[in-house]
Amino acid sequence: MHEMGIMAGVLDTVRTAAEDAGATKVTSVSLSIGRMTEAIEDVLVFAWEALSEGTICEGAELKVTMIEPRSRCVECGHEFTHDRFHRACPECDNPLTELIAGREMQLDSIEVDIPDDE
Repeated sequence: MHEMGIMAGVLDTVRTAAEDAGATKVTSVSLSIGRMTEAIEDVLVFAWEALSEGTICEGAELKVTMIEPRSRCVECGHEFTHDRFHRACPECDNPLTELIAGREMQLDSIEVDIPDDE
């Protein structure tokens, strides 16, 4: 289950950023991850909930956007979306394609509560 490792890294990054900003609580985290990473959205959410217990991130909503695979044909240049297994160009049937989206993992946003200074 590599999702635990992914979310441990995300949690460390979020905690550090929130604490550096003087936050008392993280309320929401948005993450984009490509389907070609083979990460499963429900398992990512489960890992987030389990790992964030007892931290500044406990109870924060995790919003996950899954990025569909997209490739470019090296022969004709056609760009197209596909599943994990069917990467041949639908225009010229060339099996040689370059993956241009679907493997990314990006922390899009973090929402936090910061106390007012008095």
